[in-house]
Amino acid sequence: MSPGTFSGKWARKFATNFHTCLSFIVFLWLDFVEVILCVIFRYLDKFFEGKASACQCLRSNYGIRNEENEVSETLHGRKNIFREMGFLRFPRKWDDSKKTGIVDHEVMKNSHRWSDCGCESCVSWMNNCVQDDEQKLHVQIKEPLQEGIEGSRESTAAIENVIFLHGFLSSSSFWTETVFPNLSDHQRNNYRLFAVDLLGFGRSPKPRDKLYTLRDHFEMIEKSVISQFDLKSFHLVAHSMGCIIALALAAKHPSIVRSITLVAPPCFPDSRDGAASLAVLKRVAEKRLWPLPTFGTAIMSWYEHLGRCLCFFICRHHRTWEKILKLLTQRRELHFLIMDLTKHTHQSAWHSMHNVICGAAGHIDGYLERLVKSGVKVCAIHGDRDQTAPVECSHYIKTKVPDADINIISKAGHKTVIFRRTKEFTRSLERVWASSAERL
Repeated sequence: MSPGTFSGKWARKFATNFHTCLSFIVFLWLDFVEVILCVIFRYLDKFFEGKASACQCLRSNYGIRNEENEVSETLHGRKNIFREMGFLRFPRKWDDSKKTGIVDHEVMKNSHRWSDCGCESCVSWMNNCVQDDEQKLHVQIKEPLQEGIEGSRESTAAIENVIFLHGFLSSSSFWTETVFPNLSDHQRNNYRLFAVDLLGFGRSPKPRDKLYTLRDHFEMIEKSVISQFDLKSFHLVAHSMGCIIALALAAKHPSIVRSITLVAPPCFPDSRDGAASLAVLKRVAEKRLWPLPTFGTAIMSWYEHLGRCLCFFICRHHRTWEKILKLLTQRRELHFLIMDLTKHTHQSAWHSMHNVICGAAGHIDGYLERLVKSGVKVCAIHGDRDQTAPVECSHYIKTKVPDADINIISKAGHKTVIFRRTKEFTRSLERVWASSAERL
């Protein structure tokens, strides 16, 4: 081994060990900050709202784990050395001894947290939802143009439906700004498209009393789209977190699902050790300082109160940040991806991350098995440079669904698998829809 090769390996090993040690120190410090913020937010909530909001810091049995109604073990299974040392016991006991007064829980349920944005666009859903059964998702619909081509051969074709589900920290704009404008004439004339804002995101309701479980998400889609428009059959197209919700929805209604297209699906192999959710959390939010996006994801996924603090400074004051960005970029309108980043609450983002992305880990195999038995056409599209949901996720789907079409896109990432090739991507969707035309 030459001296140059030896020194290079030594330098890389040193850099790796240094990064590991530094990451340990930083996250240990963040563990301590998280405990302090837990106490601070508890008293701030009590001051502003009369009652401290519930958190998962001291809960050891948070909910029932059964199918889609489960609450993820990652909510209470996240390790924090200071919490385990009992740093929160005295403040909680002292606070419990001071409980007085009566809190109107119905009022609290139908109001926004003091730390969430209360601007008109963020709370407009409350004006239309007095009771839970009145809450429905915001859906952007593109109707077919058959009426405009009366007398043509296509005017006699049956209308087909397609439901689009976006990913984490996104909205229906993800699809209306990419796929909708690039549809071919045949699809424009014969397909009705539904782009859904998932529960807690975009313009959809963001109730503070929800845990945003997988069941919460797909039942709202059933209520707001399938039942509302009496859909007898439909195709599903989903990206990232939306893929998990789409799989659960398709597994529940396999007889009326014509096809399901999963784009960058975060479908990790089941760890089989009883801790599938925790294994996924460690994969998607590894505690590392570098690269910076990984560090940011780790903070938002591992630290409930640090994440809430960031949401307070960014989401609650999104109008201020938007004005600053417009001044810096000299643009009248910001890109929809930037706007979507703040269209959520900490409650909706935190619980969706844990209860959907992590919590569904142990159920993916079951969903895929049901689709195989029902013969639903499954297609996965993945970028080979996806750092959020590695391409191995789609390869894993192929092992469970041998007939699945897996399309690996070269030099594409988690979102660029669509954005840098919107026309090509739309054509691929149309081919999937056409190939499943004989299913029903």
